[in-house]
Amino acid sequence: MLKKNDLIPLEIQSVSSSEGSGVGRCEGMVVFVPGTAPGDKLTVRIVKVLSSYCYGIVHELISPGPERIEPACPVCRRCGGCSLQHISYQEEVRIKGQWISDALSRIGGFSLPLEKMLPSPRSTGYRNKAQYPIGKGPDGAYCGFYAPRSHTIIPCGGECTLQPPFFGEIARAVCRYIDESGKEPYDETSHQGLFRHLYLRWGEATGQVMVCLVINGQGIPRPRLLVSRILAACPGVTSILVNTNTARTNVILGKETWVQFGEPSIRDILAGVEVEISPLSFYQVNHQGAELLYRQAAELAALSPGETLLDLYCGAGTIGLSMAKDARELIGVEIVESAIRDAEKNAARSGIHNARFLCGDAGDAAAQLEAEGLRPDVVVLDPPRKGCSEAALMAVTRMAPERVVMVSCNPATLARDLRRLAGHGYSLVSVRGVDLFPRTVHVETVALMTRASQHPAE
Repeated sequence: MLKKNDLIPLEIQSVSSSEGSGVGRCEGMVVFVPGTAPGDKLTVRIVKVLSSYCYGIVHELISPGPERIEPACPVCRRCGGCSLQHISYQEEVRIKGQWISDALSRIGGFSLPLEKMLPSPRSTGYRNKAQYPIGKGPDGAYCGFYAPRSHTIIPCGGECTLQPPFFGEIARAVCRYIDESGKEPYDETSHQGLFRHLYLRWGEATGQVMVCLVINGQGIPRPRLLVSRILAACPGVTSILVNTNTARTNVILGKETWVQFGEPSIRDILAGVEVEISPLSFYQVNHQGAELLYRQAAELAALSPGETLLDLYCGAGTIGLSMAKDARELIGVEIVESAIRDAEKNAARSGIHNARFLCGDAGDAAAQLEAEGLRPDVVVLDPPRKGCSEAALMAVTRMAPERVVMVSCNPATLARDLRRLAGHGYSLVSVRGVDLFPRTVHVETVALMTRASQHPAE
């Protein structure tokens, strides 16, 4: 029986989908070891033992696995955001495909093989959004990231291999401004200090950049200095905002935002849809990856001009709007009122006139549409990580669409929801993986289910 502080030999056989830790076996127990790769031969120190598994840390790397590489980021081991940066990208894509297949088999009970596992068009510099907590060290203010399961800020100078280089230039310029402002960064223990977070967004297709400084107060000193520092570092910035958040909370943004320079939002074009992005807007963080994901969803939906598309959990409407040109009508449903307003604006801005949007819970709205006699030909489901509600799935099956396309960022809840649909007359036809979040443990999946008969099973 393994116990804490034991030193054991271990060979890593796979990688866990929860935190990206390597997985090996010793004395009949599963051992999870962060920062390891398949094929690694190690000496591991056990740090925690539970009933059927335990956790360890690397004591010595005896021989590396064939796909182990040196991480490109000097702080990734402390930051924890890039759990897979020590593994070649080709191997990471293979591992993520295996996660999807394992979930479909183990949780869903499906034997259908994964049709394809698509890599991101870019594995570095792809993120169009950054949220840096601001701290202070001996050399002044700095931006960084929270270490895993803590609020300790790991300084990174705004540099991150997942983000475009100009994000780092903006972050350093803002830190210089903070040092010159005479005010301190925020301390969450004492609830003192002014500067809390730096929040950046980028419209890749338009080149527009938003800078939002989150403060614990009602204003900033020397606002013109902030603007001049930012524009000198990155002339492409089109929006500089200050957001007030004076609450003792882990939520980054407060409710009040005012403009210091330019416009209150930026715009981008995603899969042919013109999108307005405010600080609070949901937007896919990987622009090129999202276009790839949407293409897979559109291919599986296979809409024709006479068909109706129902987009549940539609957010700002981007998936449905990207397919609207191929359908007779698009109906989007989302519970967040501001997202519905964004969806309506995005449709109008893109000249899409065959779309309407409803604000409400996916299950309730689907039931309402069912009561109206709506019979959509295709339903797209893009739920949050927790998956679809039972009510939403049951309402969908009662409307009996010919095709259901599910987009999911969580293979486990995807497999569960597909199994539920399979129990109501639907057959799984195709599953495709898309790596929207390279170097992290997240992966997107698109699945197609078709109605097995003209009438769903009762």
